[in-house]
Amino acid sequence: MRLLHTMLRVGNLDAALRFYCEVLGMKLLRQKDYPGGKFTLAFVGYGDEADHTVLELTYNWDTDHYDLGEGYGHIAIGVDDIYATCDRIKAQGGQVVREPGPMKHGSTVIAFVSDPDGYKVELIQLGSQGSARQEAVPVAQTV
Repeated sequence: MRLLHTMLRVGNLDAALRFYCEVLGMKLLRQKDYPGGKFTLAFVGYGDEADHTVLELTYNWDTDHYDLGEGYGHIAIGVDDIYATCDRIKAQGGQVVREPGPMKHGSTVIAFVSDPDGYKVELIQLGSQGSARQEAVPVAQTV
């Protein structure tokens, strides 16, 4: 077994695709409209779905906003240079909601960005975790 994808409902598919593809550097892997159900599915990621876990962006044509609730935490992406990555994201109009730095009560270097729908994306400096097991980072403590 392996994790295939995580699904996020988005209010503006074009804005979501710009964020995940242009700002975070993912590729649009496939996209399909379902007129009978009035929705579009777009799959984005850093590699082919056969070998990588990807994001499914679900756009319901009649909904432009979702209440994220309290249950959602974040998506995590490993980066080689967290400071340069955050600078690039800001230069492209992205919103860094927690600047890079060590996590509370640990040494892992993290930052958080927010996508156009308000979903949080954690950036983790690769090699800063100290071990193969990543420390848990509660969103409430970091954002």
